[in-house]
Amino acid sequence: MSKTALYAGTFDPFTNGHEDILKRSLNLFNKVTLLVAVSPSKKPLFTTEERLEMLRELFKDDPRITVDSWDGLLVDYAKNNKIDVVIRGLRPTGDFEVEFQMASMNNKLFPEMETVFLMTEGQNYFISSSLVKEVHNHSGHVKDFVPKIIYKWLTKG
Repeated sequence: MSKTALYAGTFDPFTNGHEDILKRSLNLFNKVTLLVAVSPSKKPLFTTEERLEMLRELFKDDPRITVDSWDGLLVDYAKNNKIDVVIRGLRPTGDFEVEFQMASMNNKLFPEMETVFLMTEGQNYFISSSLVKEVHNHSGHVKDFVPKIIYKWLTKG
């Protein structure tokens, strides 16, 4: 298989759950573009540039992973870059309804694009960027929820 897949999210911050989905997607696809989505409705902890920098640092030794950002529709990025598969992670926390709705809209906008859902592994099912930020903002311990490089960024100061 020589397909490239797209794994998009705000990744603010990138968590162990994200990393698990990314690594497992590399078992299915030769290359994955990790796309930092710029969402005007979210208030990020890190700037887009900081998230790009930390992800490029985290995956600098893996040529199968490309890191990029986009502030438009996911389907437009996919069309512009000739990517026809998007990866989405599912947790048993109500993700399915939202993800199904988003996949259906994407399919209507770009019927040639398929969405592949990967279930989050057990040790990561409760981790979300929002919860990591909340715990971090209250001086809680988040080291076990994010990759080491991301943790270093969270504790800079």
